[in-house]
Amino acid sequence: MQDRQALQMVVPSAERIICTKLPDLQSIYSKRCCTRARKMVKDLSHPNNGLFSLLRSGKRERTRRSFFLPSRGRAKSPAVRGRRGHARARGPSPRTSEPDAGRAPGAARSRGPAPSPPPPTTGTRSRDEDPGRILQRTLDQLPIRKQQRSDSSKIINDVVQKIQKHMETKSASFKDIQKLTTGSYYENLKIRDPDEFDVMFSVPMTRVDVQPFGLDGAFYTVKMKRHPKGPLDAFLSDDIICASTMLKEFRDEVKKAISAAADVKVEPKKTGCPAVTLQLDRSGTKISLDVVLSLEVRSCWPSFTTDGMQIGNWLGTKVRKEYRQQPFHLVAKYEGSGESKLISFSHVEKQILTNHGNKKTCCEKNKKDCCRKQCLKLLKHLIEQLKATNPDLSKFCSYHAKTTLLHACTRRPTDGEWVYADLSQCFQQLLKDFEHYLKEGVLPNFFIPKQNLLSSVSKKSCQALARLIEEQRNNGFPVFKN
Repeated sequence: MQDRQALQMVVPSAERIICTKLPDLQSIYSKRCCTRARKMVKDLSHPNNGLFSLLRSGKRERTRRSFFLPSRGRAKSPAVRGRRGHARARGPSPRTSEPDAGRAPGAARSRGPAPSPPPPTTGTRSRDEDPGRILQRTLDQLPIRKQQRSDSSKIINDVVQKIQKHMETKSASFKDIQKLTTGSYYENLKIRDPDEFDVMFSVPMTRVDVQPFGLDGAFYTVKMKRHPKGPLDAFLSDDIICASTMLKEFRDEVKKAISAAADVKVEPKKTGCPAVTLQLDRSGTKISLDVVLSLEVRSCWPSFTTDGMQIGNWLGTKVRKEYRQQPFHLVAKYEGSGESKLISFSHVEKQILTNHGNKKTCCEKNKKDCCRKQCLKLLKHLIEQLKATNPDLSKFCSYHAKTTLLHACTRRPTDGEWVYADLSQCFQQLLKDFEHYLKEGVLPNFFIPKQNLLSSVSKKSCQALARLIEEQRNNGFPVFKN
């Protein structure tokens, strides 16, 4: 009993420590304890000790009750009482009488100051708080389920086929229309629930004169050159195709194509929006589909694109030349007088993101994977989460994230700089890139460097988003933990 009291007096946390792990026992043993307590800790830490065996066998609860719990209010056996009485009859031992020399009779025994609790451990952050694990767990939650993808694809394909068939058979102006498989769904970059899709229909154009409208090279006017009468004559004004008239006609034809479908509705027209938005509600699945009309121009790219798409050190100069030989598209998003169209390179973006490796074997089967697409998915998801709680950030979109990644890939072109094992570091660097664009208020279009994609966003919103992203980056992405 005296041994137990000595141990509890000198090492009050012995019960907790002994019931955890042996290294802590050794650390207690190294302290300057009294000889009796030190010897007891040493005996308890020996593997052959019976108490140690009980602890290793999992019988900790019974062991704690038997050996360490105070005996207040518990009846003691006659043998124990007899031993204590015999010890008092013999008188105090010399070892115990020395500290009490000179103490007045009846005075309380001084135990000295209570030992301070052990300092908190200052190790690394827990596994659950590790940014790499948080990002990987978030990525695991982003992919679309196969069944959801299959159900959504069937609904989308059914509506798109109806529209395309109607245009080819019943529309005089859009009978040569073609469907383009572009967008995040076909780039395998769709995240979360598959409830938003977009599809582009293009009308091939030949012998046209494309002239820039404005100073940044984003909008263009299209003028027909020496053309015979054709399906687009209804949209001409002095041989220039009027985007507003063309978009209005296309919208009317889409309405006719889906008029028989009771589960498809057309949303009201939005100012400046080039898409005809459809709301689909079929078998409990709700989907928003943006149908976009474009003109496919087979000619040299405009001069504003000369310094854009600098992928020579990333994908190679040969690949860049091949991309620039492809046609470009002009989307019927009118500006100014309603005769100009927005230039689009979405089909080239898809090819770049599909074949994104500096080496041809990047992300192929049985080869090393990079984390370029994973970083883009995380950035898109982060922007969506921040927009959900901050309405002032509504003007930011996924295209800002895609453009940031494309610029980052040209600055860090090798696959070794995007190793999947370094996902956390790569994503942190991508966020720093985006923060820089936001603080400067300038994000150049990847294909048209003179166009600033943040020109329509206020400086206050840019600074606010940069601050929020920096807070997330420095605090382990708490928005991903919810």
